[in-house]
Order: sequence, then C-alpha cells, then structure tokens
Amino acid sequence: MKSFDDKVVVITGAASGIGRALSLDFARRGARLAISDVDDDGLAETVDLVKAAGVREVRSDHLDVADRAAFAAYATTVVEHFGVVNVVVNNAGVALAGNLEDLEYTDMDWIIGINFWGVVHGTKEFLPHLIASGDGHLVNLSSLFGLVSMPGQSMYNAAKYAVRGMSEALREEMLVAGHPVGVTVVHPGGIKTAIARNARVSDKEDKQRTAELFDEKLAKMTPERAAEIIVKGVQSNKARVLVGLDAHAVHHLAKLTGSRYQDIVARAASRVLPERTTVV
Repeated sequence: MKSFDDKVVVITGAASGIGRALSLDFARRGARLAISDVDDDGLAETVDLVKAAGVREVRSDHLDVADRAAFAAYATTVVEHFGVVNVVVNNAGVALAGNLEDLEYTDMDWIIGINFWGVVHGTKEFLPHLIASGDGHLVNLSSLFGLVSMPGQSMYNAAKYAVRGMSEALREEMLVAGHPVGVTVVHPGGIKTAIARNARVSDKEDKQRTAELFDEKLAKMTPERAAEIIVKGVQSNKARVLVGLDAHAVHHLAKLTGSRYQDIVARAASRVLPERTTVV
C-alpha cells in the first residue's frame, strides 16, 4: 500500500504514545481515521491534534480491547460508519513488571487480555473487512521483547511472542489464500511513551525506580520517529519492522549467540535492574 489518501485507518490505543503519533502521521497522509482508547481525555486530545493536522475525517470511541463483545460491536459500527476499512493497527498495550513467582493471576490476566487477546480481537473482527477492501493491511504491535526475553518481563514476553507467532502465521495464510491483505509485525525497542509509568508491578518491584530506568536509560526514540518507521514499513509491505537501534542491536545479538543470549542478558540485568524489595 503506497498511498493512504482517503484510506480508512483504524488505530487502537490512540490516546498517547505511538498510537497518537500514528494517528497524526496517517492524518497528514490524507487518511480517514477510526481511533479508540480507554483514556477518554487523552483520546479527545488526539482528536484535536489530528483535526489541526487537517484530517479528512475522524471517529473516536471508548474501547477496551480486551472486551471481546465490545470489540465485535465496535468493528461493526466502524464498518457501518465508513463503509470500508483498509488498515488496522492493533497498538493498544500495557506493561507488567515482576518475577513470575511474585505476579498475581489478576495482573497476568490483565496484560494477556490487552496485549494478546486485544490484538486477536482486532485482527479477527476486522480481517473480513480488510479482505473485502481489496487493498488491506494489518499492523500488529509486538515488541523487541517479542524477539528476545528479559527477566522481570515474563508475561509481557509471553503476550508479545504470541502476537508475533499469530501474526506471522496469519501472513502466511493470507499469502496461501491469495487475499489482498498485507500483515506487518512491529517490534519497537525503547520508545518515549508512558507505558512504564502506567505499568503494573509485583509487590516486590519498585515501580518508580523501574519507570525511571525505562524513561532515563532505555527510551531513546520519540513516538513520532517510531510512527514514521512503521508507516514506511507498511508502505513497503514488510513482514517485520524493527524500531530503534536497540531493537536491531539486541535482535542481532540474539541471532549471533543463539540461546546463550539469555546468559548475557541475565548478567547485564543483575547490574542494571533496580534492587527488589524483600517481603517478610
């Protein structure tokens, strides 16, 4: 898909971060937008920004991507409103930090519900409409942590690996069936968003120090630059898009060292990660 002029683009998690930046990028390229989030105030700000950027048309909706029935109803409403859907970006995501033994099942269900099932819902509900458009593209946000694993991120890793596996299989299915739908999986590294500040953590994690580590040491790229790279990847129909030098570096390290990357990461993490709290 080389041009987004007059194309209908659906973006979840559009109230901030990469979702907002993508909304602005697509708006400037002449797209019509259907954007959603659970953060109504942030979403309203995004609407104002895309209108100022000259968006042709924008529809905004409150949507919990983990709610299957709500997502099904949302997809129906969007298609009825626009008549067609050309691009779907399943971007909404959250974070959960803590060693697996310390995590609560409620938090584990929460992150899998949003980061994995939210992507599945957006994919399955909109896929027939992407096929019917005759020129469709699906963009699913995984992560650098969907390529390599990190201590303290087991459930985030699990969700992002699952997004990668599901999306890559779907791309193969589209190719086998000859459907006119491209599928791109995006693996961002550290992007300057609020995901760490809004994360949940186990009782043994220092949330403030974990967020500070991400914001000060790991988040190197702006959401706007990330959006540019993602959109360029869609235009080139790339199967995989790595976003950030860190994503490229760590991915290549893992390819070069094989499973031994886990030992390297563990040693580095023991020196860098905040000290954990001892609960008695």
